[in-house]
Amino acid sequence: MDQDAVKKEIQQLREQLRRHEYLYYVVDQPEISDAEYDALMRRLQELESQHPELITPDSPTQRVGGKPREGFVTVRHSSPMLSLDNALNEGELRDFDRRVRELLGGAAVAYVAELKLDGLSMAVHYRNGLLSQAITRGDGSQGEDVTENARTIRSLPLRINSELPALEVRGEVIMNRRAFERLNLERDRQGLPRFANPRNAAAGSIRVLEPAITAARRLDYYAYFLLVDGEPYFQSHWRSLEELEKLGFKVNPHRRFCRNFAELVDFCREWAERRRELPYETDGVVAKVDSVAQQRILGWTAKAPRWAIAFKFPAEQQITRVEAIEVQVGRTGVLTPVARLEPVAIGGVTVSRATLHNEDEIERLGVGIGDRVLIERSGDVIPKVVRVVEKSPQSAPFKMPSACPVCGGRVVRQEGEVASRCINTNCPARLKESILHFASRNVMDIDGMGEALVDQLVDCGLVKSIADLYNLTPEDLLPLERMGRKLAEKIVANINRSRDNPLPRVIAGLGIPFVGERTAQILADTFGSLDRIAEASEEELQQAEEVGPKVARSIWQFFREPRNRELVERLRRAGLKFEQAQPARGEGKLTGLTFVLTGTLPTLTREQAKVRIGAAGGKVASSVSKKTSYVVAGEAAGSKLEQAKKLGIPVINEAELLRMIEG
Repeated sequence: MDQDAVKKEIQQLREQLRRHEYLYYVVDQPEISDAEYDALMRRLQELESQHPELITPDSPTQRVGGKPREGFVTVRHSSPMLSLDNALNEGELRDFDRRVRELLGGAAVAYVAELKLDGLSMAVHYRNGLLSQAITRGDGSQGEDVTENARTIRSLPLRINSELPALEVRGEVIMNRRAFERLNLERDRQGLPRFANPRNAAAGSIRVLEPAITAARRLDYYAYFLLVDGEPYFQSHWRSLEELEKLGFKVNPHRRFCRNFAELVDFCREWAERRRELPYETDGVVAKVDSVAQQRILGWTAKAPRWAIAFKFPAEQQITRVEAIEVQVGRTGVLTPVARLEPVAIGGVTVSRATLHNEDEIERLGVGIGDRVLIERSGDVIPKVVRVVEKSPQSAPFKMPSACPVCGGRVVRQEGEVASRCINTNCPARLKESILHFASRNVMDIDGMGEALVDQLVDCGLVKSIADLYNLTPEDLLPLERMGRKLAEKIVANINRSRDNPLPRVIAGLGIPFVGERTAQILADTFGSLDRIAEASEEELQQAEEVGPKVARSIWQFFREPRNRELVERLRRAGLKFEQAQPARGEGKLTGLTFVLTGTLPTLTREQAKVRIGAAGGKVASSVSKKTSYVVAGEAAGSKLEQAKKLGIPVINEAELLRMIEG
């Protein structure tokens, strides 16, 4: 076959496969069998393997082709991906409508009602018609680049036919109930913990480091925003949804253009009754003002748009009996009491366990073993106990254990705190989280120590304590999945390099409750060594700047736990730095001045700016107050800049800061 004929057949096969993907995954109207689809795909794969120069990024064969990665890159959004305020009943929804009409001076308002899908928000960018980048919502201002994983979602087009050179589509990544049940059955067979709900499963699946795993989990994507340069392209939200549909995106068909508030209420009532007909989880309706011009007049608060709201469906409830109260230890050491229930069906799901949160909540409810209780699925996802319906004559009260049920370590509850915690850093229940924290960029900065690797290190028994990291060799890592010698040697080298990190990072890495980077730096500056911190009394600890009674108590208790003292000794033997090499703040040009950093600086990272200020004798605070000397503002500066303006605090840029440091 000559080259032109090959090109022609490849193009025809791609067009056929794209069409059948759209029919199957987007509009649910397949025209051919799975076997016929597979035959087309195999033929295309055969031709592309024979002619690799003809492979293009948008080919249907390239949905799963990315290599396993060591981590995700953080990317800033074109405009904030804000959350939504909630309306928990029709009265609150009516209040939202009243506020909208008042702010618009009584003008007529039309709404678009869409089902609120329970998944993970994701922004997808297209350049010249090709999918170029996918970013998770993250904190709203920036998220993680998950492009390779997003490409595996069959309902997300790799190519679109648009005249716009660049556009952005925002939507929800979800997992339907059937795929969720299939995934949990597979995890049962593998002896792995089950996912709690489809939302967690979808969020976890889009963030795994191996795209092939994401592909196997059959995620779905529903689009709901069309943007250009971070702004709506059309002046009607309803028009945007129609255009997204024309471009080949999956847009939820269960939506309605509501000419007035009464039609919006009718839609909410209808789907509160019909939601169990759907193949996926939904916990409410999102109402948006249709006119983009009116949206701009209404504006935004710091957290949510004033022109949209999420109406939450009433939770479904049932009565059952508490068979036992057990205690789970979370990844941060928090002990959570959980009611084991007589199984009961709620909203199509069998519920046999419900969280009781903490001791205070149990006391408030007055719940004991044997009581009959009212259960609801909060947000249609998380089961919780609403109230006691009938006390059992043999009702047994609950008492939080004084020793961790997993490791036997001491359990403490700080004054003013509702949470009880196991303070053993090496407790198996919290070990993975402890390692991830210890290795994170702003702590010990061990590159390559991501979730996938940590899971294997702990599950295989290679690491039973943070200190075990420093005993690892490349040969220990080689048997692990997707681990080659070069990568193994690199990870071990990164671990060894972390031995040179200064004392503040070591303190932060211990995972002492309420001790973050800032407090770790203050402790290192004040005491000069880890041993002096460990031996200090609560009163002595409070002499350190910004260390109050609660933090001092937490530090003191941490070093009274024998297992934590053992960890400290092992880290000492591993060669970590226990002494402050030099004061973090010297006498210099900035002595006596306090700075607050906000936004992204042109050349310095936040950490680099802190170091430069500290070396010149200045201090860096986390919030703006009357004691702040200067606010250093970069790109996309947030609420701290507004606070500085209100208080009359001088605002400078990076260049001005550097001039002050250099004199």
